[in-house]
Amino acid sequence: MTVDLVVRNCTVVTPAGRTPDAGVAVEDGEIVAVGRSDRLPDADRVLDAEGNVLVPGIVDCHIHNREPGLEYKEDWESATRAAAAGGVTTVVGMPNTDPVIDRPEHLELKFERGEASAHVDFQSYAVVTSENLELIPEIAEVGPLGFKIFLGSTVGDVPPPNDGEILEAMERIRETGKRLGFHEENGEIIDYYTERFKAAGRNEPIDHSHSRPVIAEREAVERMITFAEETGAKIHMFHVSSGSAAEAVARGKSRGVDVTAETTPHYLWFTEDVVREKGNVARVQPPIRDAAERDALWDAVDDGTIDCMATDHAPHTPEEKKVDDPFGNTWDAISGFVGLETEVPAMLTFVDRGRFTLEEWVHRHSTRPAQVWGMYPQKGSLQVGTDADFTIVDPDREWTLEDRTDLHSKNCVTPFEGESFTGKAVATVVRGAVVAEDGAVVGESGHGTRVDVD
Repeated sequence: MTVDLVVRNCTVVTPAGRTPDAGVAVEDGEIVAVGRSDRLPDADRVLDAEGNVLVPGIVDCHIHNREPGLEYKEDWESATRAAAAGGVTTVVGMPNTDPVIDRPEHLELKFERGEASAHVDFQSYAVVTSENLELIPEIAEVGPLGFKIFLGSTVGDVPPPNDGEILEAMERIRETGKRLGFHEENGEIIDYYTERFKAAGRNEPIDHSHSRPVIAEREAVERMITFAEETGAKIHMFHVSSGSAAEAVARGKSRGVDVTAETTPHYLWFTEDVVREKGNVARVQPPIRDAAERDALWDAVDDGTIDCMATDHAPHTPEEKKVDDPFGNTWDAISGFVGLETEVPAMLTFVDRGRFTLEEWVHRHSTRPAQVWGMYPQKGSLQVGTDADFTIVDPDREWTLEDRTDLHSKNCVTPFEGESFTGKAVATVVRGAVVAEDGAVVGESGHGTRVDVD
């Protein structure tokens, strides 16, 4: 038997353990064998992993690819090019685009654009507002991964529903079987402090951070968990930035609420000192917190309260980020930065530091996000018969992101510029096709396809 692709000479790592001197065989885009290298079949193409580590394809369920409507920042092609280069095989786009993804036809447009140009597999969320509650069943029929509500002010100014409408939305979404995620910040608290700070002339980047206090995040988490407890909806907390908010998630889980949560590498890597050091480059919503909150967030990662990792990859132009004047008036700057090419190196660096084992990293960054959002085992596993998505990493490679323009997004501002890592993706395979090797994207755009979910 000769198959399409065989990867040999690697250590295969899954959440269940690791197998040295092993590999994977692929036929017609699916895994047909996983095992020792000398027992794998012949292949039309053999990829020598050179003793590196092969893991199930990395899944990032939180990116802003900006298409449709904001392509000057990013689009499906450039975002998934960055994903491929960074070792990410599946991405999920956020709905705060132009138009926002709040109608069946808008979701269909987002999918069509992705099918035309994506390098890796993809999905999208649909947004819930006061204006589209009646459309939730129709939107669900188009096949989004799930739904999202922005509770506080954020990029795109998508207005949140009121609490009564959120309860109704939860009931409707529960009936679809899908999960509802939140940008969990209390908008009234944020708006109040923002106006107070502006009036007082508090215009430094750290003032933006402090205008969005931890209580705004924690209260929103508590309130949505209470609503989910009442309605039976499945919910998710995006980009949890603080240990206090994570503790609220833990309390909800202990009460039997189906609540899951993610955090990002930047909340685990940095403290708010990075805002003082790099200014508006590190401006993000929710903001990067102080050391005590970061340490408590790590505790929540360690005890399993935080289910998975994502990036909140959010490209903006250097002009929007005020790169030339990073400590200028923060209210004139915009929040967010890229992350698709630094998430795998950051997580591998945490492995090198002993914060995770390789198995734990794979669980949080591949298997668990696929489970949370209904894509497992097609994504996030190395099971025979599933999509042949995998990431090959060199866990020992030491390197520094010297210049953000080496990244593949359209706009590459990131506080990780200048940071040093141990570990890097060296090959990315999506449904049996090699789409990147050693940081260079080699696959054709349009290879990526929408992930089907129930």
